[in-house]
Amino acid sequence: MKPHSLRYTLIFAVLAVLTLLGGGIWFLSGHSPAVWTASVPKEAKSPAIIPRQQPVQSDLSDTIYTSETEALSQRVVEYHMDVELLPGAETLVASETLTWTHPGAKPVQELYFHLYPNAFSSAGTTFMKESGGTLRGDSMPAGGYGSITLTDLRTSEGISLMQRTQYVQPDDGNVNDRTLLKVHLPQPVNGGESVTVRLKFEVKLPKIFARMGTADDFVMAGQWFPKLSVYEPAGRRGLKEEGWNLHQYHGNSEFYSDFGIYNVSISVPPEYKVAATGFPVRDAKVVKGRKIYQFYADDVHDFAWAASPDFVVAEKAFSAPQVPGVKIKLYLDPLHKHLQERYFQAAEAALMAFSKWYGPYPYSTLSIVVPPESGNGAGGMEYPTLITAFGATDTSPGTSLERTIIHEIGHQYFYGLVASNEFEEAWLDESFTSYAEDRLMEQEYGVVSSLPLQSSLVSSSQPLKLETWKYTGDDAYTRNVYIRGKLVLKDIERIAGTKNMDAILAAYARKYRFQHPSTADFQKVVEKVTKQSWQTYFERYVYSGGAPDFAVDDIRLTVRQDNSDGGGSRYSAVVDVSNKGSLYPDVPVKFTFADGYTVQQYWNGEGKATSFELAYKAPLVSAEIDPGHSILLESRHLNNFRMAELEPRTLSRWTLSASTLLETLLGTLVW
Repeated sequence: MKPHSLRYTLIFAVLAVLTLLGGGIWFLSGHSPAVWTASVPKEAKSPAIIPRQQPVQSDLSDTIYTSETEALSQRVVEYHMDVELLPGAETLVASETLTWTHPGAKPVQELYFHLYPNAFSSAGTTFMKESGGTLRGDSMPAGGYGSITLTDLRTSEGISLMQRTQYVQPDDGNVNDRTLLKVHLPQPVNGGESVTVRLKFEVKLPKIFARMGTADDFVMAGQWFPKLSVYEPAGRRGLKEEGWNLHQYHGNSEFYSDFGIYNVSISVPPEYKVAATGFPVRDAKVVKGRKIYQFYADDVHDFAWAASPDFVVAEKAFSAPQVPGVKIKLYLDPLHKHLQERYFQAAEAALMAFSKWYGPYPYSTLSIVVPPESGNGAGGMEYPTLITAFGATDTSPGTSLERTIIHEIGHQYFYGLVASNEFEEAWLDESFTSYAEDRLMEQEYGVVSSLPLQSSLVSSSQPLKLETWKYTGDDAYTRNVYIRGKLVLKDIERIAGTKNMDAILAAYARKYRFQHPSTADFQKVVEKVTKQSWQTYFERYVYSGGAPDFAVDDIRLTVRQDNSDGGGSRYSAVVDVSNKGSLYPDVPVKFTFADGYTVQQYWNGEGKATSFELAYKAPLVSAEIDPGHSILLESRHLNNFRMAELEPRTLSRWTLSASTLLETLLGTLVW
């Protein structure tokens, strides 16, 4: 997902420049629950329990596609859905048949569904209260509310479960939030068994400001259907006990789902063109005045689609050594129809590099949707095999176009394939993708991010392994998950070396492909590759919000007559430095003297403070900690530098060296 809007970032960047000795330009990016308590009639039968997973013969569609290829993932869920976009492009009417195979061991008698569109049903939902109706710089338009309504829920044998449902709010107890639904089953599902349920539902699409909804004739159907929550077996992500992973839809949170199969029929007005996860299993056809699309995807954990009568569609086949063959599809807003080659080039570069670094792209399609300007809130988002660019607002955009495409394609790996829990450990997706994005932007476009300036934006360092809604402070989620997490990865690279870092990320991405790893799993890979413990480092900078804060506290000068070698004065200085934050080793300190001479020494970082004693023929003018800004995790730079307070008569004696000193100091400002 794209970070918060550029204008907010620039505002904070300008403020941050005032705190730095150096400057640079970077960062273009890119619930009383409603409880139905009536009991099920005594004659009601149990839902169908299936000993092993079988293809569901849905009565919702006349075409069922079954993959003959070997499963790449566990395929815990299987969805067959029919959805119809009604005239006016504001309402979806849909049916869903879901089969879930219990991945754990203990009997389960409840299912939990995410009903994400209900986040936009009122100003009192958890999402709306936390976001204030604004996300990433886009605000909800007037009257932009939307919702999802279940109209039927049954077992595969036709037994109604509607009276067995309850909205739950495990995170905050907000009775106005209906984004998580509990369904009590008549009969438990044992480990390894499968259960099938059938649903019918309607979605009133909100006006786009937060990923999904409508903008004029443009429709972005992301997180649009009742999606089963994740049941985590013991051992996954270090869990000691199995159980449902249950969270509401929060202002900052994204998503977490199991891998599975999706077979989806989409009916739209005849003039509409549709982009979707997966690939079409047949050509779209018009039946009784409606255009019917059929899409299939396996080994994915979500399904999204977009539709518009205005799309300019372009396709291109692409292959590379690690990309056997992919059809790249562009669905462009007309304003960007002349920019299709830039989109293709960025997509090809991303597929080729990321497949080389993190493992082959395993799907046959990649769709890129460019929303209109009015639908920008849907832009900069990732779904399996489908991404969205920024809204088309400029006929000649800068490299933010490429940066966004590269970032979202990066999410095909860190989120799409390495499917971390974005509710609880979002940094494993956003930080890793931002790291990969920076590397590729430099390689392909020569755009180098100013990491010290980015670090100055992290005004409040908080743990990276934190539920997204628990970050406190203005933009703290963005600044930690997108920026600080990436800087931690860059710091690991600095310590371990670039070659080791490449090996770490390659091993991690391949080992946990089609799995759901944790931060601890990543740490184990780091330790295995480097053959050393990183526990202290992770405790300090990952599991907690550690950050060093170096300061030059005082400079004390003395002068004495030197009678040796022809006499003259000899100048001594004692420089006190401290670290007001987390411990950090090998700290460079640069000393500059009045004649332009400089010397750099190192502090081992042990303890909270130390002093340096220096003697030289010219007086000390300044001391600066980390002049090259190599300590990426420090965000407070203002106290890193201090001028010595020289007496006027001493200064006058060294006036001839003023130009040299000025050049030296300016050299610390231009980087």
